[in-house]
Amino acid sequence: MKKIKSILLGALLLGFSSLYAQTKEAKEPQKGHVNVNKFRQMKDVLASPNSQHTASGKPGANYTQQKVDYIMDIVIDDDKQILTGSEKITYHNNSTDDLEYLWIQLDQNVRAKDSKSSDIQGGGAKVAYRLGQYTDEFLDDSFDGGFKLTSVKNSDGSKLSYTINNTMMRINLDTPVKSGEVFEFSIDWWYNINDHVKTGARSGYEPFDDENKNINYVIAQFFPRLAVYDNVEGWQNMEFWGRSEFALEFGDYIVNLTVPADHIANATGVLTNVEKMLTKAQYKRFKKAQTSYDDTVVIVTQEEAEIAEKKRTNKTKTWVFDAKNVRDFAFATSRKYIWDAMAVKINDRTVMAYSLYPKEGNPLWSEHSTRAVAVTLDSYSRMSFDYPYHKAISVHAKGQGMEYPQICFNHGRPDADGTYSDRERNGMLGVIIHEVGHNFFPMIVNSDERQWTWMDEGLNSFLEIIAERDYETKYPGSFVRANGNRGLPKNVARYMGGNQDRISPIMSQGDNVYQFGSNAYSKPAAGLTILRETIMGKELFDYAFRTYSKRWMFKHPTPADFFRTMEDASAMDLDWFFRGWFYTTDYNSMSIEGVKELYLTGKPTEEIKTMAKERGFKLEDLPPMVYLSDEKDAGKKLSELEEFTDKNYNADQKDNFKDGKYIYEISYKQKGGLMLPIIVEYTYEDGTTMTKQYPAQIWSKNHEEVKKIVSSARKIISIKLDPKMETADVDTSDNSWPKEKDNNFAKFENKKLKK
Repeated sequence: MKKIKSILLGALLLGFSSLYAQTKEAKEPQKGHVNVNKFRQMKDVLASPNSQHTASGKPGANYTQQKVDYIMDIVIDDDKQILTGSEKITYHNNSTDDLEYLWIQLDQNVRAKDSKSSDIQGGGAKVAYRLGQYTDEFLDDSFDGGFKLTSVKNSDGSKLSYTINNTMMRINLDTPVKSGEVFEFSIDWWYNINDHVKTGARSGYEPFDDENKNINYVIAQFFPRLAVYDNVEGWQNMEFWGRSEFALEFGDYIVNLTVPADHIANATGVLTNVEKMLTKAQYKRFKKAQTSYDDTVVIVTQEEAEIAEKKRTNKTKTWVFDAKNVRDFAFATSRKYIWDAMAVKINDRTVMAYSLYPKEGNPLWSEHSTRAVAVTLDSYSRMSFDYPYHKAISVHAKGQGMEYPQICFNHGRPDADGTYSDRERNGMLGVIIHEVGHNFFPMIVNSDERQWTWMDEGLNSFLEIIAERDYETKYPGSFVRANGNRGLPKNVARYMGGNQDRISPIMSQGDNVYQFGSNAYSKPAAGLTILRETIMGKELFDYAFRTYSKRWMFKHPTPADFFRTMEDASAMDLDWFFRGWFYTTDYNSMSIEGVKELYLTGKPTEEIKTMAKERGFKLEDLPPMVYLSDEKDAGKKLSELEEFTDKNYNADQKDNFKDGKYIYEISYKQKGGLMLPIIVEYTYEDGTTMTKQYPAQIWSKNHEEVKKIVSSARKIISIKLDPKMETADVDTSDNSWPKEKDNNFAKFENKKLKK
């Protein structure tokens, strides 16, 4: 059969068909054009490689990045919900540039009275608002948020000039910080902590009673933080409008956190005075947890937390945290916390999985949270690199889903009677896995979230799907997480085939897109799933992805570094995929346009006779040939064909003709403009099936329609495109031959809509 295909395609189709096509071309010269082939290389969109970000995608010999160290004293006023802070900052200028000024992020200013964040929203009224959101946004302007700076000084105590531009502050230097130099200064501040449940903010507090006696504080973006200065953007001082997240430098932190004495607190970094902060019984449980690899150990019990709730104290205590080589710092504190723990083996190291939650989180949190942390650390370490820090904490916070180094804030709360639905359970598991996963991206692989949301959210959503499957294997149950599974190709199809006026390429800054979640989370995750499962294969993809992850640990990668590394480590040209999936809003809408049955004959057909006449050659001058015809009579002259093969082919070649009893010409169209492999399943008359995948490069010469010749010893009774729904096809109604009346995708969509 292979020899027949070679003869048919090599001699007949490629030879005569191309000659025949030339006779039908326009004779008048046409205007030229630039290369618009969708398989062209990405040199026109990627930054030129250099000695910092190389052509292979890895950091270059001259790669540099800044370092910023902080020593902070933080106090929580539990009566007034005020945070007061003082920080000493040591800025290491490791770049080759002299810096005339420094830029500092004041993210809390997004809630200042004069903030313009709400002024940029031009979409009109929403159909619904969160409880308290309408009042807070339109009627109540009493809350006075934002940083209140009380001191900005040089290391010698002299005043330091500064200028505030909304959420950014420029430190005006008398003399530049030269390359290789260190600059030290200090800032003192305070601000009113917001009720994050009312405002939907990333951090703040949740009150559990009207008198604010029992509060859960989950605190982040609470201190003036240095912006990134790098060799790609210079200063990353893009305004914070409330959506696109953060670009930060790595550094070392020492934080003294003073809170009410009956609070339990935890944060980024090593708790250096843990023995002093816990009772003897609690510390004994803490030590036991360090070697508990199979079961969780409750360090602070629910009974102890309930006692703390009832006996409020006016005393304080100071928790001391020492964090090395982290890009940010966050903490949580409350007298309501239960604290449980579990040890996780990451190769030859032990990492602690912790959870902090109030009794309102039980039994859901005691059953699942810490185990979900442990599975996530194991799963992500397998897919990227061994988790390098000593702990990861999941903190219960109503309505939250936010990540910071070694700590994250997560929603998921049972009903008052302790019961919960599968949806609540699955939603909580999904958000914990997702937020803990952010410890890897971007807390370690430190991409610029303000510019390229997909580099952390998209990659993380992709890995989340894998970790969720790992969790369910180890802990049985029905686990279908909406936000995780939206990263599957079949679930992103509706978005990609939607209104183009409300769709942006993935390579768009997050503040400028409509459907932010689909753009930055779902579509990138689905694209990586297609790369891994369909285009590259798991072995090639996983090796390349780990290579990227390890190359850019504790560094600042760009999109080009990711794209280039994936190609560099796999020997696959993926420019066509990255261009289409990330830089355009093209979508996949393949169809089976037609299936034509052909017949084999040893006699020249009318078409070849016409070719010979138009091109001026004689058929008798040709070597022995076989011909394809769509005329059924041609196929019936089997005696003539047998006589022909007896004369021109040896025994082995003649036997191969039996495998070509049925010959089909199948026409495929791509209506959405996105180049992807063609995956086709053939069903034969005996009930068996065979799946064939044609590489995406099949579209390289014609982006709209291609045809394939299939020869078989068995009759094909049906053909189906993308049978496992791997390629995010937006319209599967034309994916079958003969056309199916009720396709599976339509049934899936209808079922989903009714829920």
